[in-house]
Amino acid sequence: MNNTLKIASRNIFRNVRRSLMTISAIAVGAIALLLFGEFFGQIKAGLQTTFVMQTGHLAIFKRGYFDFGSGNPSAYGIKNYEEIMQTIQADANLKSKINVITPTIRLFGIAGNYDLETSKTFFAAGVIPDDYNKMRKWDQHGLKFEPSWTNAVFTSQDESHGIAGVGIAKILGLCEALKLGDCPKLEILKPKAETSQTRDFGNLGSDDLKSQNLTQGQANARLDLLAGTASGAPNVVSFYVDKAVPQGVKELDDSFIGMNFTLAQKLLYGRDGKNANAVMIQLHQTEDMIPFKKKIEKTFQDHQWDLEVKDLEELAPFYKQAVGMFSSIFAFIAVIMAVIALFTVVNTMSMSVMERINEIGTIRALGVKKTGVSRQFVIEGSLLGLIGATAGIVLGSIIAEIVNRSGLKWLPPGQAQPIPLKVLNHGVGDLIFGIWFGLVIMATLAAYWPARRAAQLKIVDALGHL
Repeated sequence: MNNTLKIASRNIFRNVRRSLMTISAIAVGAIALLLFGEFFGQIKAGLQTTFVMQTGHLAIFKRGYFDFGSGNPSAYGIKNYEEIMQTIQADANLKSKINVITPTIRLFGIAGNYDLETSKTFFAAGVIPDDYNKMRKWDQHGLKFEPSWTNAVFTSQDESHGIAGVGIAKILGLCEALKLGDCPKLEILKPKAETSQTRDFGNLGSDDLKSQNLTQGQANARLDLLAGTASGAPNVVSFYVDKAVPQGVKELDDSFIGMNFTLAQKLLYGRDGKNANAVMIQLHQTEDMIPFKKKIEKTFQDHQWDLEVKDLEELAPFYKQAVGMFSSIFAFIAVIMAVIALFTVVNTMSMSVMERINEIGTIRALGVKKTGVSRQFVIEGSLLGLIGATAGIVLGSIIAEIVNRSGLKWLPPGQAQPIPLKVLNHGVGDLIFGIWFGLVIMATLAAYWPARRAAQLKIVDALGHL
């Protein structure tokens, strides 16, 4: 076997140019697969981090809310959400896996800046400030990921304060109060004299501004939020925008409001309402998501609670779609690279067989069996694949490091501003081994057909070949 390996290693460099071209083709395939695979890994980790920051890994709803709740969120409130959270945290095995468990409220309504006679439908997320801020620090993959909204820290000192999308802030005339740039100057946004009608509507759910210790900027960033309560009656609360945060998607940016959970409760359920739309659960590790989900589903059955649990892929279908798309692209590229490697090795080994027909006849005449001849050429093909794949992995890793240090930026879908262009070059051992092993196997298989042809040559014909 040692002699066979030595002879094979010598033979692949009998024609150095052809062997180097074959090795180069395999190496380029390895580099392309490695870089795209690591880029895909970065995209997947980034998307996962973004959505886990926003929605957590799991969300508990009253049964039916996920399908119909957006039409009537007040009808699907969870009254015993505190008991549910306490029950889950009472299980030591579950508690150790939880990073944050928090109630939330999602609602729709109309936001108005009635001093400027502007209004806009809004979508609001009511969250507990401390829990919200903690969720934004989740970073399982060590990306040090900082989307534009992660620096929007909620304050727990005043429940009437929160954040809004840049789009809705501009639409409602808060540019000057929030010191936003690139704001269009619309004539319709000129202040008008206060009327009794405006004052009456603005005071439906808030105290008079005169009784509040607010700066002029805060007063100008005041909105009135109107929504329907569980009883069907309209309800209004005053809301003060501390900061406008870009959301990355125009439709969301033009309607998003982030408010304190307590204020959202008052708006949707009235001042005495103590319900939540959902309970979000953010885990330390994404790998624990499915087992955790099965465990709490069993807990709900044991307590006969009419609740359902949705995981990350159900809460954020775009995440599943994006991962599926990139997986398909990676598979397509892998097939192309494999075909290139296959035909390159087949061509190289076929030429080698044609050049060495006399040699094949000689060793066959000396007693080497057909299996020995075929094994010789298969090993040569394997060596070409091994050298090419190894060189490609090494070069690809170097290029990946250069890309990560280059400072390049790009604007991915769903982001409001450019982020560093990087590839995930840690924790990718399975990817590296898969690419290396796959190319070596492909080169070995590609060498089999020419090797079989060489072994089938008749000794007399081979010795007489010119």
